[in-house]
Amino acid sequence: MAFVIDGKEAAASVISAVTEASASLEGKTGIKPGLAVIIVGEDPASHAYVNSKGKMAKQCGFNSIQHTLPEETTQEDLQALVDTLNADPAIHGILVQLPLPKHFDSDAIIQSILPEKDVDGLNIANAGKIATGDLETGLISCTPAGSMLLVKRVHGEDLSGLNAVVIGRSNLFGKPMGLLLLAANATVTMAHSRTKDLASVCRNADILVAAVGRAEMVKRDWVKPGATVIDVGINRVPAPEKGEGKTKLVGDVAFAEASEVAASITPVPGGVGPMTIAMLMANTVIAAHRACSLSVPKF
Repeated sequence: MAFVIDGKEAAASVISAVTEASASLEGKTGIKPGLAVIIVGEDPASHAYVNSKGKMAKQCGFNSIQHTLPEETTQEDLQALVDTLNADPAIHGILVQLPLPKHFDSDAIIQSILPEKDVDGLNIANAGKIATGDLETGLISCTPAGSMLLVKRVHGEDLSGLNAVVIGRSNLFGKPMGLLLLAANATVTMAHSRTKDLASVCRNADILVAAVGRAEMVKRDWVKPGATVIDVGINRVPAPEKGEGKTKLVGDVAFAEASEVAASITPVPGGVGPMTIAMLMANTVIAAHRACSLSVPKF
């Protein structure tokens, strides 16, 4: 049976380091890292995410501010709020909770966040830095950064000689994840819905990363014996065994059967998920240190 990579434990160690770095920054400068989160509308899942981010920010010793805006907020009003936060020296990180209601041009809003305050790592300036191999001066998208930390816990910093396959080519995850693996010297294949004979491509992977949003798509016979499997999928499926109308969360990998052949694997929930919020906190404390012209903590 595979070793189960504990994302909760890894996230807790990142949060502990962030809290220490935050306290040290405040001790040296009197400045707390400032994180502003904007949420528009009433989507329950988004509100749950935002509440957990706010709680974690307070736990880390941050100045945590939440702006809750009604569904009918205009593009202009949201843009004005982002502009105000961009100009506020007490705010080091700005996060706009996605998805925004349908009448917004989300990309225009996201790209208007200053790159140095873009703690989600979605600004094209930050994406471009990853693409050119500059992992030192930008902010790295949280879910790929967290996934990479889990990979390095198993394999160390240098992935030379290892084949990595990423299933999924989204700008949010697949592309930056592929680039981070490449920067660590892995040989990387980017696979997706148009890849011919996807199963055989996956069977070549020493590190298999699944991020497609299809419940339990990756089966046992897709996994190379001894591989490390990172499951980024979060899918809600019916769970009649729990009772009528009940559901459960599963990943993009059929966990039970893949665990029989993989050497290590992340569970869903409790794998990559906790790392995303942890890396958001890490990005905020990094941004605060840069704003104070101090050397940046490593995570």
